[in-house]
Amino acid sequence: MTDLVIPVPVLPRPQNVGPLLDSIEATCKARTLFLCDYGDTEEIAEVEADPRASLDIGGGNYAQKVNRGITITSEPLIFTGADDLRFREGWYEAAKEKIAEGASVVGTQDLCNPRTMRGEHATHFLVTRSYAKGPQHDGSPGLLCEAYAHNFTDDELIATASARGAYAFAPDSIVEHRHPLNGTAPLDPVYVKGTGTLPADRNLYRKRRALWKT
Repeated sequence: MTDLVIPVPVLPRPQNVGPLLDSIEATCKARTLFLCDYGDTEEIAEVEADPRASLDIGGGNYAQKVNRGITITSEPLIFTGADDLRFREGWYEAAKEKIAEGASVVGTQDLCNPRTMRGEHATHFLVTRSYAKGPQHDGSPGLLCEAYAHNFTDDELIATASARGAYAFAPDSIVEHRHPLNGTAPLDPVYVKGTGTLPADRNLYRKRRALWKT
């Protein structure tokens, strides 16, 4: 038994399954749930071949997959992240310290995003289940806003949790983001697609900011 579930919204990168599970296994005891699209046959095969992972096939964008992963699990703590992460020793303990101090949403250090490196942002989070049930500021259920194509779900989560006094950043909780931004991953079609949706997602975020400023 474990108190932690890690819903992993799958992108077409089957080569990431093994290394991700290795880093989780080495640093914490968690249930890892991969949320796949029906067409992700190669990654589905990798997940099904590894007894350390469980699988759900239903599709959707990043936020939709995370929210679905939350609804079909029951562990009291949830970590939001994708398949391009590497967990470092001590990350879980450092994040749980912030939970013990009263936070419900804890941002981790990704060693990638410049804002995160400065302690001004986070891209992945340890969240309590009571908070993850929602609602969001617009009354929608779930943890993440599903209206974004790819970007700014993290910005909105931080803004919402901060407005509620529920957010903390854990600089010593290191979950490395393997990303082209810092030269630790190739610029594959998934990253290119995410970059292409940036302007529309930014405009949506600007419109939604009024929700947590009222």
